[in-house]
Amino acid sequence: MDDLETRELRYFVAVAEELHFGRAAVRLGIAQPPLSRAIRQMEQRLGVRLFDRDRRGVALTPAGKVLLHEAATALDAVAAATRRTRRAGAPRRPLVLVTKAGASHELLRRLLDALANEPGAAPVEVLLCEVGEQAGMLRDGRADVALMHRPFDDLAGFDTEDLCVEDQVAILPAAHPLAARDQLTMADVSHVPDLPIARWPRLDGSYPNGPGPEVRTQSQLAQLVALGKTLLVIPASSRAWQWPEHVSVPVIDAPKVTTVIAWPPGSRSLAVASLVRAATDLRVSAEACAR
Repeated sequence: MDDLETRELRYFVAVAEELHFGRAAVRLGIAQPPLSRAIRQMEQRLGVRLFDRDRRGVALTPAGKVLLHEAATALDAVAAATRRTRRAGAPRRPLVLVTKAGASHELLRRLLDALANEPGAAPVEVLLCEVGEQAGMLRDGRADVALMHRPFDDLAGFDTEDLCVEDQVAILPAAHPLAARDQLTMADVSHVPDLPIARWPRLDGSYPNGPGPEVRTQSQLAQLVALGKTLLVIPASSRAWQWPEHVSVPVIDAPKVTTVIAWPPGSRSLAVASLVRAATDLRVSAEACAR
């Protein structure tokens, strides 16, 4: 059996995500008949049905669901190989370091200062993202390294080095009674009737059950806290984005969070190795990490 081509995988992913051949064809910029024909040929070569088709529409079969997961991984790998190869041809190009906006601010500042003082170090471009986006940017080659947080971020398949371990804090509206406390527990913040905890998406994109608002961006979250609509518990170092209308209070029994530097496995980049070495030289205490 011949291997599937990236073109075929893109066709399949479009249909699998749209669950409609017409919409997928528009998305791909091709006519529908060639798309339908390409999918049928894929099924014949693989010897399995990828889609169930009936009058009600199109649905993925179990085999189709497996291919959707594998195809996304394969297409990310191809995109990453293309980007990394092009960047390797530009020796003085900046390394791209991705991190959540507002997270690990002091550690990031110290790392950039250390690199600026290191002779011959590659320049670093900082790419700020929303929660949970670093893994995808590392996998598809948009970033070379990332600052990430265990247990919240998806570290599967990456090489990592731990940089610091820190406590968490509750970010509260300044006018709320809990904001006047010196410290809190998870029990104190878990079931506040007028201030439910905000719900971040899980690694698979779904949201946990609960009364709190669903949020995807830190700007959404910051405004909802300022309006007295929600609270959140985050690593202490993430307080860098705090608004004047917010107050942070330590949550003494919240799980500790580890900041790590992550990079694609098997990287042969000397510039990446140098950056990782500089980061591990800056391993800091929980107090320094939380600044």
